[in-house]
Amino acid sequence: MIKHKEQRVGILVDVSNMYHSAKNLFNRKVNFREILLQAVADRKLIRATAYAIQTENQEEAPFIDALAQQGFEVKVKDLQIFAGGAKKGDWDVGIAIDAIKLADKLDVIVLVSGDGDYLPLVSYLQNNKGCLVEVMAFRKTCSSRLIEEADDFIDLSADKKFLIYSSNKRK
Repeated sequence: MIKHKEQRVGILVDVSNMYHSAKNLFNRKVNFREILLQAVADRKLIRATAYAIQTENQEEAPFIDALAQQGFEVKVKDLQIFAGGAKKGDWDVGIAIDAIKLADKLDVIVLVSGDGDYLPLVSYLQNNKGCLVEVMAFRKTCSSRLIEEADDFIDLSADKKFLIYSSNKRK
């Protein structure tokens, strides 16, 4: 896919999808700064939003602050804990709504998630809004249909720069 400097880009990051994929596949954390650089690819960044989930003890606070310092607008939602102990925290609907609201101001939407639930969104953005949709995710945890439908797919597993390899054991 041809990327040119005049393209207006919006980046929407499903933080928990990326976090769990990197942890389960590599036992590593995601280098969101590198993802942002690769997603922009010398084009015009209009908006970069990271969608995060926060637990009751707010242990994610330093991580959320770090995302903001790297240039992301961070939207935070509390983790829901149900009476039976089940936990739920996802941003699928919020990300979809923001993508649709932003679509008229963008040429390219970069979806940083491997979640197949975004297929109807990808189709809508391409067919109704004329946006190119690029997907960035770890191939092994990405929906194969999402890879097929995207205008471009960047496999985050293909380059170690998208993972954090550090000796200090920060949370």
